[in-house]
Amino acid sequence: MRVVVQRVKSSQVEVAGKVIGKIGRGLNLLVAIADTDTEAELDWIARKCLELRLFPDEENGTGRWEKSIQEIGGELLVISQFTLYGDCRKGRRPSFDRSAAPDVARKLYEQFVEKLRQSVRVETGEFGAMMQVAIENDGPVTLLLEREAS
Repeated sequence: MRVVVQRVKSSQVEVAGKVIGKIGRGLNLLVAIADTDTEAELDWIARKCLELRLFPDEENGTGRWEKSIQEIGGELLVISQFTLYGDCRKGRRPSFDRSAAPDVARKLYEQFVEKLRQSVRVETGEFGAMMQVAIENDGPVTLLLEREAS
């Protein structure tokens, strides 16, 4: 499983010109499911997304990242993005052999979203749709989380 985590001031996703998900301060998560992923990977990545200290503690004024998304009452925008498993090492066209099949990926993606919803407000894109994502980065802070099935 791979997740690109972006700290945002705001973010929104549109499908066919209609906004279907929108958040204020929080994290934008671009999520890819591998063909080997299980619930263990979902649990680990969900916990990381919720507990990573990516936000400054406004009270102490040091600018250090001391707070998690939960501690600031932030929001998540979760977007499915199978292209994160695009392998461009050979040829001129990416290979997506490591991406999970759409039916498997959809099920695991939905489970991942539900795990996150237990702790914070979550908005999503539409699985498998062509989406336009507008991201107002905060920082910018962008990290890659990855967990391979063991």
